[in-house]
Amino acid sequence: METFEGKVAVVTGGASGLGLAMAQRFADAGMNIVIGDIEAEPLAMAEAAIAAKGVKVLPRRTDVAKAEDVEALAESAYRTFGGVHVLCNNAGIGGSPGAMWELSLDDWRWVVDVDLWSVVHGVRSFVPRMIASGEEAHVVNTASLAGLVSGAVGGPYTVAKFGVVALSEQLYYELGRAGHNIGVSVLCPGFVNTNIYDSGRNRQPGYGEAANEPTAEAEQLRATLQAMREQMLQPAEIGDLVFEAVQSRSLYIIPTGSEALSDAVRARLENVVERRNPPLDLPLI
Repeated sequence: METFEGKVAVVTGGASGLGLAMAQRFADAGMNIVIGDIEAEPLAMAEAAIAAKGVKVLPRRTDVAKAEDVEALAESAYRTFGGVHVLCNNAGIGGSPGAMWELSLDDWRWVVDVDLWSVVHGVRSFVPRMIASGEEAHVVNTASLAGLVSGAVGGPYTVAKFGVVALSEQLYYELGRAGHNIGVSVLCPGFVNTNIYDSGRNRQPGYGEAANEPTAEAEQLRATLQAMREQMLQPAEIGDLVFEAVQSRSLYIIPTGSEALSDAVRARLENVVERRNPPLDLPLI
């Protein structure tokens, strides 16, 4: 995509963190912004911050785990602006700590619904409209390095993010083979300095309470992540990478600059090709 001025970007989870950074970057390029987010107060703050850039902003409280909420977001976007040119299926959570066999069905459903089904909802609600418009467009799905390398973080999160990577690759093939002028990117960052590590604050009532009290291991992981925050990627850096990927129609958005990231992905793929069991002591990456 070469021109952005006056076009429209939709960002779920756009009131904070990665989503807000994406929304701000697209607004800097002159795009009007639609923000879907479950948190009312940050949503209002994000609306004001982006409107100050001189573009139009449409905020809508959205629970991306609900297909009807995402459909309503699409209807509002098209009714207000007449089109959508960039869709960022970005909203996500980290999930509950604990071994996958110890987590409740509610824990599993919560993560898979928010991190994977939300992307399915976004594709189903927006892509048919994008195709019907005939305009150039782009879809960005937020996965994680945990969608490329397993073993470093929780089971439900890893399963969901692997699903987002597979969905994005499949969408790339299907849109391309059908000749639609819609690009696809999948964002796979490592640790980024956002509030995803406190995602329990937004756990919807329908998913019950977290099944487990934090274990000593989980508390140690939390402390480690807190200590790493200054060394983590900042959301604005990711916003720039996403914008560049939309410009160049790049499928994979994987931040560079860390050999550990590249080594982890390469080692996994080599293990698959060589039919070799991976080591169990995978470090945080």
